Amino acid sequence: MIPITPTLSIDESELQEQFIRASGPGGQNVNKVATAVQLRFDAGHSPSLPEDVRARLVKLAGRRMTEDGMLIIEAKRFRTQGRNREDALERLVELIRQATEAPKPRKKTRPTLASQKRRLESKQKRGDAKKMRRTVPSSE
Repeated sequence: MIPITPTLSIDESELQEQFIRASGPGGQNVNKVATAVQLRFDAGHSPSLPEDVRARLVKLAGRRMTEDGMLIIEAKRFRTQGRNREDALERLVELIRQATEAPKPRKKTRPTLASQKRRLESKQKRGDAKKMRRTVPSSE
């Protein structure tokens, strides 16, 4: 089990890893060894995730989430497969941890009387400045 929060954890069997060749640093092994990791997590059908967390995860994941609910994280920052695996797992855990935090509800507020007066006064000044630019019709 992979712990996300004290109350939420994911079973390791829900994750799939695929190793691919990475661009970037690699020395002599760059064209031989598949060091990049593609971590797949089926968030759409995971029994570990509550519905509200799943909905927020879909929003947070953006284009990393496929239409059928598969979350794909690619890690190719490091030269070794092991460190890329750790990096991908850390990024997945952090993304799910962010999705567990419910957004704070917005409280409706009204503008203060002073701010309303300042707004109207600035509008009046702006209008006066524009009036001064107008051409005065000649009285002939």
